[in-house]
Amino acid sequence: MITGGGEPGCATIAIGRVAVGIRATDAGFLGMLEQRYAGFIDRSAVPHYAFDVCLTPPDDEEADAELRVIRHGHRWQLERGDFRADWDPLLRCGRILQSPNPYSIDTVLRIVHTLVLAGEGGFLMHAASALRNGRAFLFAGASGAGKTTIARLAPRDVRLLTDEISYVRVEDGGFHACGTPFAGEIARSGENLRAPLAAIYLLAQGPENRIDEIPLAEPARALLTNILFFAEDRELVQSVFRSALDCAERIPVRRLTFVPDARVWELIR
Repeated sequence: MITGGGEPGCATIAIGRVAVGIRATDAGFLGMLEQRYAGFIDRSAVPHYAFDVCLTPPDDEEADAELRVIRHGHRWQLERGDFRADWDPLLRCGRILQSPNPYSIDTVLRIVHTLVLAGEGGFLMHAASALRNGRAFLFAGASGAGKTTIARLAPRDVRLLTDEISYVRVEDGGFHACGTPFAGEIARSGENLRAPLAAIYLLAQGPENRIDEIPLAEPARALLTNILFFAEDRELVQSVFRSALDCAERIPVRRLTFVPDARVWELIR
């Protein structure tokens, strides 16, 4: 049974309108969640999914174990050296055995959201994103392309949704971007806001600020390169592939070359 997010021993983290309840008996762990996900804690929400967390000492021998996300029927098994989770989306509940660090639960949340979004036409993406004048903009690129830089350069009228992991979902028949608490180098959570997605920029640093069109096949390829998906599941992989193609067809994707200077934001409106 899933109860309200305000119950004792439960922290409900709502990201992109999907509320995940984390139940634990360790007050220190729950306090860490309240601090780490401040702005995304919703005490009045009834969780869509709930997890019971049991803390265990870290196992140094398994610290470097690879991440595995595997479906068994309608249940999911998520594991890495620092955690093991079992989740039943139909029953809307699961259990997490993890070491007492914030990175384990952070990874579980990201995986759960990728699986939920895959079934709804959305995805998580390695990209910074921001809201300006009621519209959202994504900034994608490989490590070092400038995602954190573009976020740091944002003027006061820009609201940062994330500098690391962008949340894209379909709402009212269109693609929207939502804020996430998944912080990157800025080490600051995004704002819990959402807006229609207006454009996606592929970042490149250069001698001047400019926006260029890109070859016809490149938008979908660039989105697929930057989308996060962890599951070994052919059906959901195909769903994410279709979502990326749909997004690339409906949302302008451009190359943004920029000098690391705040004037680049004069092009983004």
